[in-house]
Amino acid sequence: MSVSISNLFNYSRELPEPFKSLTNKKVRVASKYASGTEATLCGSVIKAVHSFYNCASNGGEGAVGWVEDKKCVAEYKSAMGPDLYHLVVIDVASGSVLASVYDKNTETAEQYIAHSSKRDGAALFFCLMPVLLSDDEFADNYKVYCDQITAGYSDMTIAKQSMALMCDNAYRRIKDETCAAHIKINIDKSGNLMRVSPAQLDSGVFSPTNVVAGEFTIFARTGRVVISKATDEVKHSDFEGKYVLNPGRKLTPVEQSLVPKLPEWYIIPPEAIEICKHAQVTTGKPMQMRNFLLRGPAGTGKTMGAKAIAAGLGLPYMKYTCSAGTEIFDFIGSVFPVTDSFSIGDADLNREREMLKTMGGINYENVSKLMQLPDLDDMDYDPAGVYQALTGEAKPDATTQECLAIVLDKVTEKVRALTAHSEQQQSSGQTYTYVETDFIKALKNGYLVEIQEPSTIIQPGVLVGLNSLLEQNGTITLPTGEIIKRHPDAVVIVTTNVSYEGCRGMNQSVTDRMSLVKDIELPAPEVMVQRVMSITGATDEYQVSQMVQVVNDLADYCRKNSITDGSYGMRSLIDWVISTEISGDPYESALYTIISKATADEEDREALISTVLEPIFAPKRKSATA
Repeated sequence: MSVSISNLFNYSRELPEPFKSLTNKKVRVASKYASGTEATLCGSVIKAVHSFYNCASNGGEGAVGWVEDKKCVAEYKSAMGPDLYHLVVIDVASGSVLASVYDKNTETAEQYIAHSSKRDGAALFFCLMPVLLSDDEFADNYKVYCDQITAGYSDMTIAKQSMALMCDNAYRRIKDETCAAHIKINIDKSGNLMRVSPAQLDSGVFSPTNVVAGEFTIFARTGRVVISKATDEVKHSDFEGKYVLNPGRKLTPVEQSLVPKLPEWYIIPPEAIEICKHAQVTTGKPMQMRNFLLRGPAGTGKTMGAKAIAAGLGLPYMKYTCSAGTEIFDFIGSVFPVTDSFSIGDADLNREREMLKTMGGINYENVSKLMQLPDLDDMDYDPAGVYQALTGEAKPDATTQECLAIVLDKVTEKVRALTAHSEQQQSSGQTYTYVETDFIKALKNGYLVEIQEPSTIIQPGVLVGLNSLLEQNGTITLPTGEIIKRHPDAVVIVTTNVSYEGCRGMNQSVTDRMSLVKDIELPAPEVMVQRVMSITGATDEYQVSQMVQVVNDLADYCRKNSITDGSYGMRSLIDWVISTEISGDPYESALYTIISKATADEEDREALISTVLEPIFAPKRKSATA
């Protein structure tokens, strides 16, 4: 059990009337579940009993009830404001607790913290009243106490003793796991409880099926609903090719085949439309908008968004995927010898070719090492010293980018010399070939290129070397001697996540060259429902709506509780829906799709199951992993 008793039974708080004037909270009575002879009055239990009595007998504000005899639900009227209620849901089997401080006027919910320095927990005892009253000792003393209320507390000794027995009964049953009438409730030391979200209220998932006392006005304000279909959806025919940058440009058949065709199920995000508009409207101006950053968690559709932008602009789509070991030279291309012969040509060059052969061949990284040129760490640490070592000239204000440009020029010149095609080489059969990357190809020919996950690159300054190509008139010299100038139609979309393990911050100079930076979150619930149903072929719109709510609540829980070692989003949701179609059990399938992917920590998974999954999808059978 993870219950923190001090968060519920805080005996330092002042007692409410009619016990407010008591100097001693101890009463010489004890529950049948106790081994002692004394009980202590608890203000939170007293307030809960009073509120329950008012709801049951006097039509007071608030309500308590059941959801299918499995969960206790309560609307507890707060004394802090006329429109404030404490909403509580307690699963009596698992002990999981959801609670919110709800403003009925604004229809917003804030986190409820059951702690000695925060909320006193009276709302939780109020919600537990049906469970507490299921015990004969508690029920008998409740009846005695109600008689005293009716009689105006004619005998305070009896009132005090009956209330003390109820307090002790609740304390023993919650604290003692071996108690025959044990009440399971999970509250950790922090007292932070997963909130009852507005989405859950709108869904009606906690609408009471049996009202014990009072009248529900919040949990019962709506029946079960299905998330509505997406509105303001842009038709593909009104988007694809409608933002062409250069109407006079004609693509070749091969280039046309590289322009993405969006699938029918895809709902075009507003970010894609906005970026296309900015790119088109600024065409021909001194500062064209051509570099864009899409930032967000995995599964939020960043790559599909990049393809959609290419479709809207009518440009061929290419991508370059970064990894931890990506170097600046990897963006430019590679040089490969067609044969293994290095025997023809200048003796020094032949010797260097042989050395490069043992290093893995002629490429920018190996040539740089062969020439013993400074690396990015050196340039970042002492750019002025590196600049002087490279050029022989002093420049105190030298930058990393200037040093990198010089290194690139030196390496390019050496690669050209090593791969020179003299007549003597050709007659011997020794030839070399240069293979350009999709990145270079896109910039040279005016395509859209997506740079995926550059934040995974270990060397933070790698992308700085591309800054010249991110400029409007950027150029770079290839190993072939060709000078590449960025095509005016070339669009760069950087897609990255900076919150997952292994991801690093983007270099500020690179971010500064992005025309727009868009943070991509999970799509709106109605978009998620429509998209998932189109992809998976699922037909139960209500069930998919509920699954979307679970995924959104899971994402919210993970953010609030700093659970960052997993992933969640559209991909996990799609897997869950497909698995459920096979298993027929959304709870069981959730364990191995969304829950298992969200975190590797067993306690965190259990918390997600009890606070996020089970309130919407109860288990058909208890799984061994649950």
